[in-house]
Amino acid sequence: MNKNAGEHTVREHFEGKDPAVRKTYDKLLEALRRMGPVIEDPKKTSIHLVRKMAIAGVAARKDHLLLTIKSDHRRMSRRVRTTEQVSAGRFHLEVKLLSPSDVDSELISWLRESYELSA
Repeated sequence: MNKNAGEHTVREHFEGKDPAVRKTYDKLLEALRRMGPVIEDPKKTSIHLVRKMAIAGVAARKDHLLLTIKSDHRRMSRRVRTTEQVSAGRFHLEVKLLSPSDVDSELISWLRESYELSA
């Protein structure tokens, strides 16, 4: 496969990773696509999931995903590893996903909020 300098692929983010990492990503993407169109925008260190604006970012690690979700408020949950306030009304919430079962109704509700914010 030929690619231009600086271009990255979704596939390369999962090379050498535990197969559960890709399965978790696929379930996450499937959940988002049930909400509507989603574009995968692979970067050097992560994959941006985009509607009209970014919904979330995904960084594949050896045995898990780090998911950063856009939000308009802080979320108090043990699942949220870090919260970064990026502007007056925007927060980035980082969640560690270990398996496809982590893409559950709670997480999907957070993604739905982010999807709506990204219109």
